[in-house]
Amino acid sequence: MNSVKRLTLLILPSLFFAGAVNAQELPPTAQPGKCYVKCITPDEYREVTETVVIKPEYKVLTATPPTFKTVDENVLVKEASKRYVIHPAVYETVSVNYESKSEETNMEVIPARFGNSSKTVQVQPKSGRWEYKTLENCPSANKEDCMVACYVEYPEANETIPITVLEAAATTKSVTKPAITAAYKKDVLKTPASVEEIAVPAEYKTIKKVVIDVPAGVKEAVIPAVTKTVTKKELVKKGGITTWEEVDCRLLDDAILLPIFYEFNSAKLTSDSERIIDEYLLKMMKDKPGLRIEIMSHTDSRGSDDYNLALSQQRAQSVVNYLVNNGISRDRLVARGYGETRLKNNCSNGVNCTEEQHQQNRRTEFRIIQ
Repeated sequence: MNSVKRLTLLILPSLFFAGAVNAQELPPTAQPGKCYVKCITPDEYREVTETVVIKPEYKVLTATPPTFKTVDENVLVKEASKRYVIHPAVYETVSVNYESKSEETNMEVIPARFGNSSKTVQVQPKSGRWEYKTLENCPSANKEDCMVACYVEYPEANETIPITVLEAAATTKSVTKPAITAAYKKDVLKTPASVEEIAVPAEYKTIKKVVIDVPAGVKEAVIPAVTKTVTKKELVKKGGITTWEEVDCRLLDDAILLPIFYEFNSAKLTSDSERIIDEYLLKMMKDKPGLRIEIMSHTDSRGSDDYNLALSQQRAQSVVNYLVNNGISRDRLVARGYGETRLKNNCSNGVNCTEEQHQQNRRTEFRIIQ
């Protein structure tokens, strides 16, 4: 915890001294016998929250294959009949087909198909020009007499370039696996019995069939965005202004006892304690907006040192939290637990003391700080 300093305190016993104080830029309206504290107004902040998206919402797609289930089915394998003692019935066995596994459909990717082709490119256009040549067997001694001019045409020149062309774009097709069939044997009555009639009951058989339970598909899952809420402080009003607050001179002691109580072995304030805080501190803090105070909580020596230190800190913090919840800025408050380090008597560890002596050490105090 940051260290604290005592405020500059001023008690004016006479009007003459009050005049000397004004010369030192002290309270301009000071009165004899009054006590004043010099306050530097702190910066005022407010806490605001901001929600930041640290990971956006997105979708996850999952292809699900078809699922199957096995079912039992009772089938008739032998029909009811009648038989006779003298002439028994005559049966013939037939084969009965059934679908043991249903038809299955899946998707198959067909890649793009390319073919070879060619393209003819004109590398030289059609042209013509005049050309001179000498006739053979020229009878003249001057060869120029035998020169002739001819217009010669040259055809265009083309070059064929092999190219690859897309014959078919990539597609998908449904691939169907046909149903699987099986057969069972069945005895059917061909010739009924005669003479003495005896009933023959039908016979059944349980067969297993694999059928589609859920067809193939695509599952879409939306993964929500991940956000984080951060708390930050914003400056509401700039401080640094020097003010003087008149205070009760009795508050200038080193520490003022605050007669409040807590629930046993707890930092929770009782309703009576809250009423005392309202009377002693809350009204003063609201009437004197420049004051800052330190809440100091103490315990007796019973219990471990570490436990008492932590409990006293929690109890001091409870007072601060109560004041904050009632409109006092947290910047004006300091909570500090001293445990059993500042006993009022000699009731330290191992010393037998009465309950009244221990009670003197279980206390909460406050003092004005800068």
